[in-house]
Amino acid sequence: MSLLVVGLSHRSAPVSVLERAALSPDAQVKLLQDTVAAEPATEAAVLATCNRIELYADVDKFHAGVAELSTLLAQHSGVGLEELTPYLYVHYEDRAVHHQFSVACGLDSMVVGEGQILGQIKDSLARAQELHTAGKLLNDLFQQSLRVGKRAHSETGIDRAGQSLVTFGLEQLAAGGDVEEWAAGRRALVIGAGSMSSLAAATLARAGVAEVVVANRTVERAERLAQILTEADDTTVTARAVRMDAVPDELTRADVVVSCTGATGLVLTAEAVAQAVEGRTGQPVADLADDARTTVKPALPATGVAAEENCPLDLAAVQGATGFSVHGEAAVAGMNAATLEQHAAWVAGGTVDRRGGGTSHAVQAVGEARRSPEADAELITALAATAATVGRIPERRKPEPAAVIPRPAPALFFLDLAMPRDIDAAVHRLAGVRLVDIESLAEASADAPMAADVDQVRRIVSDEVAAFGAAQRAAHITPTVVALRTMAADVVAGEIARLDGRLPDLDERQRGEIRQAVHRVVDKLLHAPTVRVKQLAAEPGGAGYADALRTLFDLDPETVAAVSRAEDSTDKKDRPA
Repeated sequence: MSLLVVGLSHRSAPVSVLERAALSPDAQVKLLQDTVAAEPATEAAVLATCNRIELYADVDKFHAGVAELSTLLAQHSGVGLEELTPYLYVHYEDRAVHHQFSVACGLDSMVVGEGQILGQIKDSLARAQELHTAGKLLNDLFQQSLRVGKRAHSETGIDRAGQSLVTFGLEQLAAGGDVEEWAAGRRALVIGAGSMSSLAAATLARAGVAEVVVANRTVERAERLAQILTEADDTTVTARAVRMDAVPDELTRADVVVSCTGATGLVLTAEAVAQAVEGRTGQPVADLADDARTTVKPALPATGVAAEENCPLDLAAVQGATGFSVHGEAAVAGMNAATLEQHAAWVAGGTVDRRGGGTSHAVQAVGEARRSPEADAELITALAATAATVGRIPERRKPEPAAVIPRPAPALFFLDLAMPRDIDAAVHRLAGVRLVDIESLAEASADAPMAADVDQVRRIVSDEVAAFGAAQRAAHITPTVVALRTMAADVVAGEIARLDGRLPDLDERQRGEIRQAVHRVVDKLLHAPTVRVKQLAAEPGGAGYADALRTLFDLDPETVAAVSRAEDSTDKKDRPA
């Protein structure tokens, strides 16, 4: 059997796909059950977080395993297999171990070094243990990955390479300023009472907000979180709980809103947010461009374009090329060679009235004072020659910067840590609002520099992967070695019994001496081969030594299998709950 992982994450798939593929707790349970019921897999575990969905399994066939796990992920995520496949990644055996350890250390997280993933791995293992889908391999893998992750955080400064999503998100809301200064005295509304929401509430409380209001569908959980915040020794925050139907009213009083629920639909629409901002400011909320700013193009002077005849250009589109003559390169970018030649001939054959004089080709446009029509005609002829070679003009020259109206200072801040998203992405366009969500966090952290601590963690991961592989390969041969020693012990017992029949006059002391002598001989004969075979089996490619032992000593395969089952049963009995 071999370890296989099939999954998708923020590194392989856009947020829109991750949102649609998100698995509910019930879907995760059904996925685990269906995976172990499938032919190639005997063990299964699901690691589902806000930015990854991974299915781990112990399989006996690689290709069949990949096909089956991919199909199961598509079925339970609700995203078609053909659509999902381009975003899936596959890791096998040592590469799968390396991936899991990297995830546990935070190297594969959206924010490098965040430690919350360790709790998610622990929850994933607990779920698989509860459903009895995790056997020896996955138990060993997940428990060791937790130890590797803790080692990375304790031995290196990986925490300095990045922060938790909550901390990083708050830093984005503060626009790079000091979070404590930004948060001081503000009122916070936290929607949800799960682990992520609780972390957000505690972080806001420590940052110095004046009040935290917790809204949750189960009001008892909200009340419990509010009580914990109130009784915490390291904060003086005021906390209270409300029902979900009180959220619209609380929005008008809150300064900061953090949402992380398990809802499959939107919790806050753009309309609800706009109403909240209007309630706070008393002014209608403008809907800005998607890039959070409004671009205003300056009016062009009168051109007389409507009077042009036989011009091959789309003159209405040309006017958008602010700062360029209709005779210049901005006007002709993207034209094919034939059209360029027509336009060159048109320009060369016309005259220009620079101040609206009444010629047949009167074009008064921005930039004419800088370039004559004759120069433009020469330039266009050269462009036409280029286009004849490459087919089209390869690049469009960028227009001059347009005037920008900065968006107003935010009156309301939103941090959406849910997957699928809780807050409508259209909120990005609302004036007076700043929204940070999973997608914007990914963009903000994409170019974060790798610190020396990250390299140190990578070395730890590589060492731990090698050690884990060696331990697994050594463990693979252990049942065979145990079966060999059991067989040797049976042979010794049989020979001692036969000696007792042949030499009945021996006293008990003599019999004991003979018995010990025979055992010592057998132990010494088996010691070197069994120690050496374990060493060899721990090396890459050492799996064949177990088969060699079974063949050389004619060991019963069922005896070896019985030892394996007994060891697995002992592991489960001794495993912590």
